[in-house]
Amino acid sequence: MKVVALAGGVGAGKFLRGLVRAVPAQDVTVIVNTGDDLRVHGLHVSPDLDSVTYWLAGVADRERGWGREGETFRATAELRDRFEAEGSWFGLGDLDLATHVFRTSLLAGGATLSEATARVCERFGVPVRLLPMSDERVTTMIHTLTEDGVQVVFDFQQYWVQRGARDDVKEILFDGVEEAKPAPGVMHALHSADAILLCPSNPVVSIGPILAVPGVRRVIARRKEVVAGVSPIVGGSPVRGMADRLLPAWGVEVSAAGVAEHYRDVIGGWVIDVVDEAQAERIRALDLRVAATDSIMTDDAKAEALARVALELASA
Repeated sequence: MKVVALAGGVGAGKFLRGLVRAVPAQDVTVIVNTGDDLRVHGLHVSPDLDSVTYWLAGVADRERGWGREGETFRATAELRDRFEAEGSWFGLGDLDLATHVFRTSLLAGGATLSEATARVCERFGVPVRLLPMSDERVTTMIHTLTEDGVQVVFDFQQYWVQRGARDDVKEILFDGVEEAKPAPGVMHALHSADAILLCPSNPVVSIGPILAVPGVRRVIARRKEVVAGVSPIVGGSPVRGMADRLLPAWGVEVSAAGVAEHYRDVIGGWVIDVVDEAQAERIRALDLRVAATDSIMTDDAKAEALARVALELASA
């Protein structure tokens, strides 16, 4: 069974740990959001690619949710406190820095992001095929109204990390996406998959940029009967992150049913948590299959059980 997953962030990392227990890892292709990518201290940082890589490699910090297990931050502290370096608000761990140095060196030598990602995955022993959504630069831009009533545009990491998601969001745009092309292998994987899964990632800034890459949403919509998603909203709130701050800017209700309606053109099935089971009929009214289960992934076994429910729904 060939499976493709659309992924970004911590929720995806946890889910994918379960997915590779449910199906052979060599049969899994993961397409990862790169709209969060940025340059820090001259280094190319790919937060979602790195998060997924670390989770699948078994070296992620499970308690913090992001970065490497056993991480230290001495270099970032030195850049911030001694040098007052621009960009030191973004907390790069000392182990994490090695990944970014290696990637940046490969890119400077002429490698594409896809090629650099493959090399990084090889060094970490990641068993799945990991693909960036595009080799071209796409940047998620958040148009906000600050506390002072000033209209300001931030890239996603500035909004989320530096500003703490405190600004009122008016619009979200993916700069450069119109000119971007799917990374090599993305379209073939989507066309040939037996099941396509949308991880429980932020619908706006994790899955949204992937679907915005020209051609991607169209092919998934054509194959929606083998597509299932997992709701990142449980009990009216995101399990993690700031989706509740961003969904209203797209006119999406912050609920399991609201996100299902947002995805209705690209999914055939939707997995919700048992606490939202009362919304199942509303979701079925969208002509979607629905399954309710425990979706809180406290360990790999629970992640595996959730992945099996999503796979069953995608192939129903």
